[in-house]
Parts: sequence; structure tokens; C-alpha cells
Amino acid sequence: MATAVAALALAVTGLGAPAAVAAPSGLADDFNGDGYRDLAIGTPKASGGTVTVLFGSAAGVSHTRFVNVTQNTPGVPGTSEGVDKFGENVTSGDVNGDGYADLIVGAPGEEVTGKPRGSVTIVWGGARPFTSGGIALTAPTAEAAGFGEGAAFADLDGDGTGNLTVVGTDTFWWYADGTPTQDGAFGPEMDFLPDGVQLDGIVAGHFSSKDGSNGFEYVLHGRQSDPEGFPAGSHLGVLRGGPGDIGSSYSVLSEDGTTGSLAWWSSAIATGDINGDGYEDLATGDSAGGDGGSFTVRYGSASGLPLKGKTYTQDSPGVPGTDEEYDDFGSALALGDVTGDGRADLAVGAPYEDVNGKRNVGNVVLLKGSSAGLTTTGAQSFHQATAGVPGAAEAGDHFGSSLRLRDINANGKADLAIGAFGEDVLPDGYDDGAAWVLRGASSGLTTTSVTSFNATDFGYPVVAGRKFADVFAR
Repeated sequence: MATAVAALALAVTGLGAPAAVAAPSGLADDFNGDGYRDLAIGTPKASGGTVTVLFGSAAGVSHTRFVNVTQNTPGVPGTSEGVDKFGENVTSGDVNGDGYADLIVGAPGEEVTGKPRGSVTIVWGGARPFTSGGIALTAPTAEAAGFGEGAAFADLDGDGTGNLTVVGTDTFWWYADGTPTQDGAFGPEMDFLPDGVQLDGIVAGHFSSKDGSNGFEYVLHGRQSDPEGFPAGSHLGVLRGGPGDIGSSYSVLSEDGTTGSLAWWSSAIATGDINGDGYEDLATGDSAGGDGGSFTVRYGSASGLPLKGKTYTQDSPGVPGTDEEYDDFGSALALGDVTGDGRADLAVGAPYEDVNGKRNVGNVVLLKGSSAGLTTTGAQSFHQATAGVPGAAEAGDHFGSSLRLRDINANGKADLAIGAFGEDVLPDGYDDGAAWVLRGASSGLTTTSVTSFNATDFGYPVVAGRKFADVFAR
């Protein structure tokens, strides 16, 4: 079905969506402007795809303060169809400049009459979030297949105002300041992507400037094929923003055909300032690195990100666990300041880790930032057999398949959201999926007051293969 641009009244399908009582906070993920960051959860494998937004508070998130958003929600453009993949990627930012964060959702499988597949939907936040409609953007040209495979909202040109950027399978698009329009997409001044690249997403960061005066830089990530079209490894490149010709500055950080790695790039990438020097750093995972997976950290500086970084496996000194085949250590990553010391800490998922003799239970490791960079001193490890974590360690749960670190309760310490796409929800909910939130503390993550939930908590029926919380908003 064709998707049209629309701005209609939106009827909220969730319960307990709070109205803000103060001026908007300006936080990039505070949809109702109450000063607390909110948690947006994408489930693209549901019928057409869904996004569930849990509202933050001093007590964290709960089952009673949420909104479900789908393409069947009144006011949201389009119609939910099985191929859409609505929620394949989710991000946020104040797109229309009203002080409230808006929800940005990619649906790269969206069928659009007369155009390549793909759309990006923006649903407006506000004092009563998601009740004032939204818009949808579709492929600008016939070449923009998979439009909406990834999206970011950041200041592209350094003028202090955010811009929406969107990638398709092998294209890059950006929109000028203000509310985007269907006819307002700009392509780069030059074709900078190498042949054979298939993009999975895009993230933005200040890797070479502390104040963002030169605009953001964008990491485009995906896969590389050889001239015959066969997989040849991963692709990782940096596009510099700022004034000037967009696309004229692009550097390839990784295009390694030696490992055959096809890392889960959509979740295996994170940005944050690990050493507290004011430059953002980049962590990327390689599910085929070592025996059971690895991740690499590149530190930002005035000269930008280096071509090579420091790589860790579960056999690296101080890292919990053992480097075993098929663990997929590093296939999900998240950066955020868990301890409140001003330096980002790194959460690493190993969703195929065996626990207590049971296969593919999954595990999450937290490594802390320091002035010297990432340290393994005081590393932590969590799974469903960890005391205080709700649930049980069962084969095939895949705990740690998705991760997000953000300060939800506004205490200055990031909280960790963890997805487990293989969690079974009875009855008949094979791989229905579930999620947990562990709170940050000065000593690291704590299992005190852990919150856990699955799709049934938000009014959805049990469905085998739903894989709830397959995606967390960046």
C-alpha cells in the first residue's frame, strides 16, 4: 500500500500516557517534556512492526505508563503490513523545533506504489505525546531502495540545528533545517560509497570536535560484497559533516574481507565518550572475531577516528567469560555513563553464551570507562541466573540480543535496557521476546529494583516469533 505524508489527529493505543506539567526539557528522547528520558522499543518482526514507548520517571519505567505506536494507529501514516519492518530502527530528536522529542521510525520494507520499498515515519511528541499526528517520508528517487534502513537526527552542517539523515541499501539522504518534506531530500554532492556496499544503518557523533562546531560525523555501517556479489565482510566508514560539499569527505575504517564477518551492525555499534576527553569514541562488534566474537574501540581525537582500534574478546585479561565458538560476543553494544563519573561505560551482549550447561541462554558484560580508556577492572556480568534478575536461564533465550544505556530516572547514572528475542512467553509464545531494565549506580549496574516486561504487558497477545524488544532506540 502506498504511504502518504499526513498530519492527522493521533489516538493513543496505550494506557497511562502522561501529560507533561513543565516546559519541555529539550532532551533528545523525552517525548512528553517532563525531564525524564523515555525508552522506545522496536519490534519489527511483529505484524508490520510495532514501537512501544515507556515513559521515564524518578522510579524508572513501569508497565502502566506507555504508548503503542503502529502504522494502524490513527494519525500514523500508512497501514501495517507483514513486510513493512516498522521499527527496524528507531531514533528520536526535536524534528519540528517545538522543544519536545519526536519519534523517528524506519520501515525499510514498506511497500510504496511506484517507488522502491522503504519509509521513515516521524510521530510528533508533545505535552500529550503522539496525539498530534505525524508524517511519513518515502524514497526520494528510484535508486533509493531500502529507504529507512537507518536514520539519525543530528546537526549535519554545524549551524546548531538538527537535520534528519536517512540511508537506504546503498544511498545517503539528508534534509534541511525544519520539518522535512517529501520533496526536500538532498543527496550527497558526490557518490562516496564504494561499490558492493549494503548499508544496515547510520549513527552520528562528535569524533573530531568537542563542541560540534564542524557539525557531526556519521558512521555508515553495513556489509561489503565482492565483484561477483558474494559477501566479503563488513563495511564501516565515516562521513564528515560541516559546511561544504556533503560526501566529499568519506573515510573507510573497515572493509575487511579476511574474516568473512557479517556482524549484526544494527545493534553492534555504539558511540560515547569513554575516556572523558570531550571527543566521542566508537565501539563496533564483530560476531566472527576471535572464536566467539569480539569488539573494537576507536578513540576520537582532533584528527578523528583512527583506522585501527583496540580489540577485545572474552579471553582478553579481565573480561568475564571464555572466548568460545558461537557466543556472538559483541553482537550488541551500548555506551552510557552507568557510574556517573563523566565517562561512558560499555555494555556488551553475548546472546549465544551458554549458561549452567544450557545452550544460548545469553549474557551481558559491563566494562567501565576511565581517563585511560576502557578498563576491565571491576567488570560485571549478568544473565538470567544472576541473583536479582527476573526469569530463569533457559536454552535459547538469547539474553543480551539488544542493549541500550540511558539515564531513565534522571539520577545522573545510565540504566541498561536488555532484550532477549528468544524468551518464551507461555502459552505458545516461542521466541515471543522480553526485556529488562537494570539501574545504574556509582559502583556499576545493580539488580536492585530490576524491571522486566514482555509484549503481553502492553496489551499484545502472545505470538510465536514476535521477538519483542529486538530493537532499542538509539
